[in-house]
Amino acid sequence: MIDVLVIGGGPAGMATAIHAALSGFDVVVAEPRPAPVDKACGEGLMPDAVRALRTLGVEVPGRALRGIRYVDAVGQRRAEAVFRAGHGLGARRTLLHEALTARAAQLGVPVVPRRIGRVSQYDDHVRADGMDARYVVAADGLHSPTRRALGLSVRPAAGRQPPRYGLRRHYAVEPWTDLVEVHWSADSEAYVTPLGPRQVGIAVLASRQLPYDAQLSRFPLLMSRLAAADRTPVRGAGPLRQQARRRVAGRVLFVGDAAGYVDALTGEGITLALTAAAELVRCLGEGRPQAYERAWCRLSRNYRLLTRSLLWARHQPRLAPLIIPAAARFPGLFQHAVNLLA
Repeated sequence: MIDVLVIGGGPAGMATAIHAALSGFDVVVAEPRPAPVDKACGEGLMPDAVRALRTLGVEVPGRALRGIRYVDAVGQRRAEAVFRAGHGLGARRTLLHEALTARAAQLGVPVVPRRIGRVSQYDDHVRADGMDARYVVAADGLHSPTRRALGLSVRPAAGRQPPRYGLRRHYAVEPWTDLVEVHWSADSEAYVTPLGPRQVGIAVLASRQLPYDAQLSRFPLLMSRLAAADRTPVRGAGPLRQQARRRVAGRVLFVGDAAGYVDALTGEGITLALTAAAELVRCLGEGRPQAYERAWCRLSRNYRLLTRSLLWARHQPRLAPLIIPAAARFPGLFQHAVNLLA
């Protein structure tokens, strides 16, 4: 019998598999798509994510990031915060996935090309489409089929904030900064991530579902920089906010976006996935899978609190225009908030 079956071979699933293999577990990953898998992603890794990758023995090529800069749509107001402990990394999602997949292969982790549709639990094991494992880790993404099948997805309450969506495209242009720039318009944000020589990623987050070019037109400063640049096709994701009733259901545990997601506003998705994977495997190693729920809540507390607060302010017509002026007027507070997440 397998010790750990990981459903989903993205960054969260591969990080879990690597930690499990390093801890002596017999682990298998079920992923129907060949690596690397490209998805809509801001592609900016915070310093904690860089450190977590080093712990896994994974090196990802990319562009060092010095901090975060908030900019208004026309570039008149801005605020900067520099990472105090280490640097972030701008890295293509495909390169991150390739590096994690290669490390898992180096450790002898098999990846079976299967889509898991049915999960049944018993006293001492889980059966997933005919595969038996002591534990199953669901790392099957934002709209996790496993989470839905177990009845753990929470429908958003009526009257809550509108759903948000993300769109991403790459541009062949030399990066003009070593910071992640977050450009703010009246009702959307554009994330500029330096990725390498003549490569910049631009991810747009918004509540209104419009084509990418229509979304980007709200940022005239960016439009002027990118007008003549070659560009890739657009990838999208959403709705971004996904709630889970809990992270542990018997012998099934959830990690990454499948465990619940607030928003990409603060760029912490990969960091939380990597650090939570380590905690999940630690709890399994101690024979206390139920302890992972509390560990996940502790790890994600700052991310959830700050992201929800900023998202709430973003949807207040009187407060939203004050976000960048406030960050510029109180640089110490902005610096503290960024490094609390970093």
